[in-house]
Amino acid sequence: MGVTKTSMRMGGLAGALIVALAVGAAPALAQSRAETLRYVTGASVNTLDPTMPGTTREAFAISLSTYDRLVTFGRKKLGDNWVFDLDTIRGELAERYEVSPDGLTLTFYLRKDAKFQDGTPVTADDVKWSLDRAVSAKSLAGPQLLTGSLTSPGQFTVVDPHTFKVTLPKPDRLALPNLATVYAIVINSKAAKAHATPEDPWAQSWLKDHAVGSGAYSVDVFKPGEQVVLKRNADWTGAAPDKPAGFKRVIAQTIPDPATRANLVEKGDADIVIDLQANDALALKERGKLKVIATPQFNAVTLISFNTKMPPFDKVEVRQALAYALPYDAMFKAALFGRGKPLFGATWGEGDPQPVFPVAQPVTLDLPKAKTLLAKAGLPDGFSTTFSFNVGQAATAEPMAALIRESLEKIGVKVEIQKLPDAQMSTQVSEKKLPFFTEGIVAWLPSPDYFYRNFYTGNQRWNYSSIDDPEINEIAAKARFERDPAKYDDDARALNRRNFALMPQIPIWQPNQDAVMAQSVEGYTYQFHRQVDYRDLSRKAAEK
Repeated sequence: MGVTKTSMRMGGLAGALIVALAVGAAPALAQSRAETLRYVTGASVNTLDPTMPGTTREAFAISLSTYDRLVTFGRKKLGDNWVFDLDTIRGELAERYEVSPDGLTLTFYLRKDAKFQDGTPVTADDVKWSLDRAVSAKSLAGPQLLTGSLTSPGQFTVVDPHTFKVTLPKPDRLALPNLATVYAIVINSKAAKAHATPEDPWAQSWLKDHAVGSGAYSVDVFKPGEQVVLKRNADWTGAAPDKPAGFKRVIAQTIPDPATRANLVEKGDADIVIDLQANDALALKERGKLKVIATPQFNAVTLISFNTKMPPFDKVEVRQALAYALPYDAMFKAALFGRGKPLFGATWGEGDPQPVFPVAQPVTLDLPKAKTLLAKAGLPDGFSTTFSFNVGQAATAEPMAALIRESLEKIGVKVEIQKLPDAQMSTQVSEKKLPFFTEGIVAWLPSPDYFYRNFYTGNQRWNYSSIDDPEINEIAAKARFERDPAKYDDDARALNRRNFALMPQIPIWQPNQDAVMAQSVEGYTYQFHRQVDYRDLSRKAAEK
């Protein structure tokens, strides 16, 4: 059981993909081209355990296919595209589940035919051990499950081999959705416990390099930082209607250069890529050979943040002034080539703001208004500041920063642009040392209270603006446990109104995720973790 881990060195980037196809020698070479999905990415897979600190998003994608969870998200249409649906939760290892009338008990009835990839039956004891591990081990899982009031092994009970119960202290609206995230994996507990030690009771060291789940794919080859080869699990039948996954084999390959990734998919040497530059995706779409599915990342926001504890950004009028001094349209075109959903230029009428997050803001470039607000703040002649961004964001942030500097100069604000290395940017953000910068936020569970609790309350890293407003704190905490949809919407509107009045940050847009793929690939769905779910994909029958 588990996986072979190798460290074979490869030559050129394009050649690496050919080597990947040959991994496994004769069996792999015999595999039909049409039955193999080849995915290229600029990122890498660094672990097979998604709960480990430092796990990459690409590793999340692998784990979603190698492990099952009790439940999974449904999907819905957003425009012409399919996206995950936070409000539709269906069984994965559970054939069904029940929520008690008071919302305090979740009962899951496991599929009796569910098996791990080594043939061992999945039981409620495995679920118990896995969730105990999630809330007990030092990992990424605990803080995430905390957002759904899942904090203690005492909340998890084995009723019988195929019945499992979760109890909650309050009827938390995000308890069930949290069990569909990548951290709530169900592990073959017998296999894992065989490799546990007194120093490592949850087998974290072993599970970094070994996947022992019941998912749609097993791991055939794992070369950290280079590639992962997956093999279809014929016993998994979660693909509708009750079928195995669409591809017999998946090769996920790290190709650092975006131009090389674009070339590979255009030539047909790769099937799908989701992390090209916006201009490359646009060019490939215009040439018409490939399918490009452009989905605004509706659970992600690019924003401009102020440090509300650092003068002069501790004054709301200063924050508002800069909000009306930004050249939004020019920034959107220069940074994203217009590929995304703008969050500026809105008109709020009756019923606004809407009870969602983010909401488009009623701000536009208005320099006279910006100057008036600066004067009201006691800074009629402006001030000097830095504007920082992560070097990894340079393709979009650099043109945006230049336009911001040019525009703010017109109201007397002098801006020094700081392009910081990733690690330095992360440290400066964590230590709250940056006065004015751009960042992004993402919520796997994009409900308004989740966004506000995680990004606008408390002395925590993700509260980029360091806002500490009693009204936001109170409403966000209350909304978490509100079961009445109408009252919840009222809370969400109140949070959005208060946030706009304080302007701790300026949400500017939601960039597209451009999924570029062969015309033959079908089933793509934008997922909560913003990665490809290989289980969704198949190839047109005529081309198999």
